[in-house]
Amino acid sequence: MTHTTDRPAQAGADTPNNWKGLSRGAIGLLGGLVIGVSTIAPAYTLSGALGPTASAVGEHLPAILLVGFVPMLLVAIGYRQLNKAMPDSGTTFTWASRAFGPWIGWMASWCLLAATILVLSNLAGIAVDFFYLAIAQLTGQEQIAALTRNVPVNIATCLAFMAAAAWISYRGLEATKAFQYILVTFQLVVLAWFSIAAFMQVSAGSAFDATPVRLDWFNPFGVESFSAFAAGVALSVFIYWGWDVVVTMNEESRGATSTPGKAAIATILVVVALYMAVSVATLSFAGVSDGEFGLGNTDIQENIFAALAGPVMGPFAVLMSLAVLSSSASSLQSTMISPARTMLAMGHYGALSPKYARVSPVHKTPGYATVVSVVIASVFYAVMRVVSENVLWDTITTLGMMVCFYYGVTALACVWYFRREATASLRSLATKVVAPLLGGLLLLVFFFQTAWDSMDPAYGSGSQIGGVGLVFLLGVAIFVIGGAAMVVQYLRSPEFFRRRFETTEYPTAS
Repeated sequence: MTHTTDRPAQAGADTPNNWKGLSRGAIGLLGGLVIGVSTIAPAYTLSGALGPTASAVGEHLPAILLVGFVPMLLVAIGYRQLNKAMPDSGTTFTWASRAFGPWIGWMASWCLLAATILVLSNLAGIAVDFFYLAIAQLTGQEQIAALTRNVPVNIATCLAFMAAAAWISYRGLEATKAFQYILVTFQLVVLAWFSIAAFMQVSAGSAFDATPVRLDWFNPFGVESFSAFAAGVALSVFIYWGWDVVVTMNEESRGATSTPGKAAIATILVVVALYMAVSVATLSFAGVSDGEFGLGNTDIQENIFAALAGPVMGPFAVLMSLAVLSSSASSLQSTMISPARTMLAMGHYGALSPKYARVSPVHKTPGYATVVSVVIASVFYAVMRVVSENVLWDTITTLGMMVCFYYGVTALACVWYFRREATASLRSLATKVVAPLLGGLLLLVFFFQTAWDSMDPAYGSGSQIGGVGLVFLLGVAIFVIGGAAMVVQYLRSPEFFRRRFETTEYPTAS
């Protein structure tokens, strides 16, 4: 590995500004779209999110998914504008630091790192579950599925998955792209198959709780309370999370100032269309009751597809297990892209140790940051899996708050950075100010509402300390640890926190 030096490029050119040594021109629009969809992991995400979201908002499930899509699209528009001006792999870190100063930029990037690194453990855990379930289905040996409950076997398999994903990510975006094309295509085909099969059973009258599609399902104002609405939106925001990975690859994209933004918006549009098809098909087939296959049945909510694949797809149900396995495995690998490149940028600018700015001279990837990401995620999973599964899953639940926070701050950074351009044209006003402002404010409202609701011990797994919900306490702990880490970094290297980002590398928007 070697530490690259600053090589500023011409502002506004397709070559990334302040190049950090990453591989240039490795990803195009299609490759970015595939990696973006992979990171969101539709099969894995829907399997775990449809049930809890339906339990919060009932038959208005499609509506709440559309509502969650709106702030994502608005924020993505802001990301696209920031990327045009500053195509930097640091994204949230770089942009928030430039707009609001180093302290806010550091904390926003901390939330991004916490969300992405910790969710790696969840992705690996889900991959383990479906790995043994798929083997059991293929061999007819049901006892094999129970191996996932064997803690030593579970942890060992999980660490093996993480190591394999880190190896692929370390080898660069070309290896990543080839791996993702196969797995993403497979899971999309299976999800389409599931949706069509569900609608066919509804039409034939053989569905579990056949319900004709109604326009009221798409009415978000039918949700019974704002708390239920906010809880549903927080869950729906989480299921769209991950599209921003394509922007962190801007320095490695063909057309650094344009392609990543287009790929981010295209990713969101593809995913929302897929989510609408699957959610409506599932709702129409199963309903929201607490019956055996109803979406309100708490016994199947953690893994809807494991319960419904058999009734919907018959003997081909194993394909759904393989689809969720491939979804979580591919997302495990592609999710590493974002924290590694964020830490690379932080090391490059002096917000972290210079070690994080090391780039592999062979593969042109942030090797040191990639290894650190997977080690932290692996240790976290191993410890939490031994201590308590409830704590592990509640930590994952808090990540929804982290996502809302850093997306919201980044969107508002766009507004502040381009504030002097608001009156330049109607297009500038809409794309650089109005859209990101609305998106950012919506996400921050959801952040505070979810934080308030999570104080209730009933939120998440139901665990509590002193009458306060564990989800809320874990969220506070993540912020406190981030603040402490920031202070330590300030004491070690105060130069970054004393500099004005507006005077470095990029021209200030006028």
